[in-house]
Amino acid sequence: MTASITARLRVHDFDAWKAMFDEDAPRAREKALGWTLYRGTEDPNEVFIRVDFASVDEAKAARDKVLASGVLDRIPEHTGPTVVQQAETRTR
Repeated sequence: MTASITARLRVHDFDAWKAMFDEDAPRAREKALGWTLYRGTEDPNEVFIRVDFASVDEAKAARDKVLASGVLDRIPEHTGPTVVQQAETRTR
């Protein structure tokens, strides 16, 4: 069953942060199926991330790479990364 990593960050400069995200220094997205980034409409430096993986084990391994790398130490205001699985989807 697929799983995702989610996180919320408040960055100082979205463009500078995005360049760092694109580098993927921890190699956490090597096995990712894809990802989605959201920006706050009231605060464009508030970022929400979802990275999708084929399994819970792959998502946990990626989360562990992010945590071990220390990249989040540069972002004092963050929650996650948290490994999640979809509980429900509804569209209209």
